[in-house]
Amino acid sequence: MPVLNPDHLLDQADRLIAPPGRGAPRQADLRRAISAAYYGVFHALVTDAADEFMGRTQRQTPSYGLVYRSVDHRSLVRLCEDVTKTTLPQKYSTYMPPGGFGPDLKALAEAVIDLQEKRVLADYDPLFRVGISDAALAVATGRTALVRFRNAPNEPKKVFLSLLAFSPR
Repeated sequence: MPVLNPDHLLDQADRLIAPPGRGAPRQADLRRAISAAYYGVFHALVTDAADEFMGRTQRQTPSYGLVYRSVDHRSLVRLCEDVTKTTLPQKYSTYMPPGGFGPDLKALAEAVIDLQEKRVLADYDPLFRVGISDAALAVATGRTALVRFRNAPNEPKKVFLSLLAFSPR
């Protein structure tokens, strides 16, 4: 299963923001840039989750696809909302990494929440107007979120991915 490269989605977003030569970029392009910024982060997370539990070498298997597709946007946002709280909900206490999730994963979680809200507006709200600076900020937020995720310590990152793929009851 060829997985989407999150950096390519962010590069695509940059191209959509760039003025077309004369005039400003179209609203459709600015909206798609915001959407691509969110999906870059989303696909990075689900790829890492599937790689963690199935292994990179299994990317061509149906089981890998099952893990990859098991994560939905709502569960990702809920987990991110919980990660940003001062006190985590009780259902996570057993799985909490020593020292908590740390600043990198908390920054990632905040970015996911922000980007997902913007993506919903960009994709579905007919009255939503996007400026070039708004779209550029979304892309920068997506890039920063990926850097923070990639820089997060392994143990908290594994716990985050576990909770993303297997939500406790």
